[in-house]
Amino acid sequence: MSKSGSGAATVEQVPTSELIPYARNARTHSDAQVAQIAGSIQEFGFCNPVLIDKANGIIAGHGRVRAADLLKLATVPCIRLTHLSDAQRRAYILADNRIALNSGWDTEMLANELSDLHADDLDLGLLGFEPDELGKLLDLPAEPQEEAIPESAYSNQYGVIVVCESEHEQQQIYERLTSEGLKCKVVTT
Repeated sequence: MSKSGSGAATVEQVPTSELIPYARNARTHSDAQVAQIAGSIQEFGFCNPVLIDKANGIIAGHGRVRAADLLKLATVPCIRLTHLSDAQRRAYILADNRIALNSGWDTEMLANELSDLHADDLDLGLLGFEPDELGKLLDLPAEPQEEAIPESAYSNQYGVIVVCESEHEQQQIYERLTSEGLKCKVVTT
């Protein structure tokens, strides 16, 4: 592959355990964001290959690799960038993350797209937007604030933990159980 970007890149499946995170990676990924990435991979597939160097060092895709570990994926798709000098590789690690932050949103187009996806019953929680952002963009009424239940209300009581696949499913189960008169507490981990 030349510096100008011409040439075909070959995607190869590389064992996740053989990928080496860049020790000086300045980009951080919270556990919540890694869970979002994992949800995206589960829903849409592993659509964005990890970029690696000739020694399996991660150039771009640290969050995707952490999500792959979370999902216990044995291999992940990778593109090997062998044309970069050491300085170019280190600079690209920063540029790949920073340049993406310099983009913006056409909010009207975004609202239209979200509205159409909402009408298609797609779980908008998979998109990485906060619920209040989605509400504003979709012009939905604000969700009522849940009445806080003091922790003392749970003493000498029994509980059941229900693991949900999505925020939408969690909301549905919560609404169903509270409509049946059960006291519920939503916990997101």
